[in-house]
Formats: sequence, structure tokens, C-alpha cells
Amino acid sequence: MNCCDLAPPHVRAIAPYLPGKPIAELARELGLDEAGIVKLASNENPLGLSPRALAAAQDTLHDMALYPDGAGFALKARLSAKLAVDPAQIVLGNGSNDVLDMVARAFLAPGTSSVFSQHAFAVYPIATQTVGAYGVVVPANNYGHDLAAMRAAIRDDTRVLWIANPNNPTGTFLPWAEIEAFLATVPRQVLVVLDEAYGEYLPETERCDTTAWLARFPNLVVTRTFSKAYGLAGLRVGYGLGHPDVIDLMNRVRQPFNVNAPALAAAEAALDDSDFLARSHALNTAGMAQLVAGLGGMGIETVPSRGNFLLARVGDAARVNTALLKCGVIVRPVANYGLPEFLRVSVGLAAQNARFLDALRACR
Repeated sequence: MNCCDLAPPHVRAIAPYLPGKPIAELARELGLDEAGIVKLASNENPLGLSPRALAAAQDTLHDMALYPDGAGFALKARLSAKLAVDPAQIVLGNGSNDVLDMVARAFLAPGTSSVFSQHAFAVYPIATQTVGAYGVVVPANNYGHDLAAMRAAIRDDTRVLWIANPNNPTGTFLPWAEIEAFLATVPRQVLVVLDEAYGEYLPETERCDTTAWLARFPNLVVTRTFSKAYGLAGLRVGYGLGHPDVIDLMNRVRQPFNVNAPALAAAEAALDDSDFLARSHALNTAGMAQLVAGLGGMGIETVPSRGNFLLARVGDAARVNTALLKCGVIVRPVANYGLPEFLRVSVGLAAQNARFLDALRACR
């Protein structure tokens, strides 16, 4: 017996999160030129990041010998003013993934459970299992959340319920009125996490100020990120919004200095760059239409998506993915989400989308 054998069984049983394959890794594996590889696997912003955000991050580099502001005062102040919430209602994270993990560590424990949908973000079961809690998986409804079934799945030991809207990896979207009505039925001792990582990609007509719900639902936490539409995936900064008492508990398990100084500065600047956000949204709308049309022309089924990615049913997804990799195109297999016939493709620049479609035609 060794030290690993003595690790808690629930930790040893975790299936690690598998990120999208990096460009450099594929180049090494297949001897390809990095410059010729197209990566559409990780839902990154193909425009990069806002020039304002880049400049703000660069301005912090001369102070890298100093710790960042552990409280994130300036970024919280900007978020507070923009969202009309008190700074005490904001917790910052190393990406919203970190915020989700804080929820699990603050509110779950052995002998408790959390509820999440089939085909939902892999971090929900991982965070649940990490703390020794039990994950209740609710069958999906047309690849998305079945709210009625999720409400019925709440048990006496349930402490957290997770909803992603839009959902990753399926891109499905629930009308906000349905979620608001659902929240009114959830027992107050169950914390509902509303993950809005892809909210900025919604059409204007489908957006909702969910922060206005916080006063009515003290058991609600809204999580958001700067990794997607804002283009700060490499800097890792996200945030959660909730009742001050809930946020206080999350801050107790938050790691000190969990958001670095360039990330704090870049996120603050990104909030002010509405032009960049609008360009990102417009590019995604056009790119999504390009992918839907191209895949439809090949007779490939897609799941309607409100994110910056699309699920495509290609049949033997493992074989097709391998063929695409050999063509220098990286997309995301989602068999680990219970979707073995699908590939998830992120929306890229027009030329990148076309490269993917051409490669797919050639390898089907």
C-alpha cells in the first residue's frame, strides 16, 4: 500500500476534466506546422482579446514582483457599478470554473447531493465528487435541461442544483421565464447555480438581467466569465453573484490571490470595451450561420445552439475526429458527455470555419 492507495475513494474515482487538444501538442504528435493548424475545440474568441484589455494587462507587468489585490477591489467596483449589485455580492474566481468549485467546497460534503442535467458541463459532477458528495444526474430533454424533472430529483440531502444557460456542450437554451418560475419552486435550502458563461452570445431579444432576481432568491448564485466573449481565456478570470451571506461563505474557501494582477486589470478594461463585445457577437452570429449551412448541406444534424459552438452528429465521431486531426483541424469529441456520435465545433473566423467544413467533407 502507498499514499495514493489511501487517498479518499471519491477522489480516486474522479475522471479528470479533458481540455481541448493544444495546437502545439498536435503539431508534435503528427509533425504538422503549428501555423497551419486550426483549433475550434475550446470555445475561445477567434478575435482574441480587446486591445484595451491587452494594454491594461501589459501595464501591470512592471509590478509582477508584487501580489495582486487579493480582494479585487477595482474590478468589483466596476462590476458593482455595471450590474447594480453591492460589492459584497461579488466573488472573483480564476475563471468561473473556480467559482463553481467554491460552491461545491462551501455547500457540499459527504452525505449531501447536487442535481445536474445529463449532457451538462463536466465541472458540475467533478466538483461534486471532489468533496465527496453524490451527483444526481437528470436525463436531458432534447439535449437540454428538464426543469420539471430536476425539481423532482431534489432530495432531502440536496444542497446544490446546477443550471447552465446556454448549456455547454449542447448549446441549448431555456427561456428565462421558465427558469424564473422554476426558482420559485426550489426549496430555499437548495442553492441554485445559474451558469451564464455564454450569456454574451445570446441575441438581444433573449437576454435577461438575472441579477435582478438576487433580491427575491437568496439561494441563487449567478456565475459569469471573461473567458468567452471577452477573450480572456488565457488570463482566467470569472465571477459569481449572490446573497452577501452566500458570497461570504464562498470567500472563506476561496484561495488567496486567486486572480492574478494582469487578469484583474484586463477584465476591468474589457468591461468598458463595448465595441469589441459587439464585434465578437456579430462575428459569432455570422460564423454560426456559416457552420449550420455548411453542415446542413452535408446532411449532418446539428443541435440548435445559443453559444459560440455547435454540436454536429457525424456518426463515428472518434474516427472522424482522428481524420480531422490529421488534416490539422482540432474540434472536440464529446463522448465523455454521453454524446459519442457528436463533435463540438467552436465558431471561428470565416476562413477557419471553411477549413473545418472542407476537411469534414474530405474525411467523412
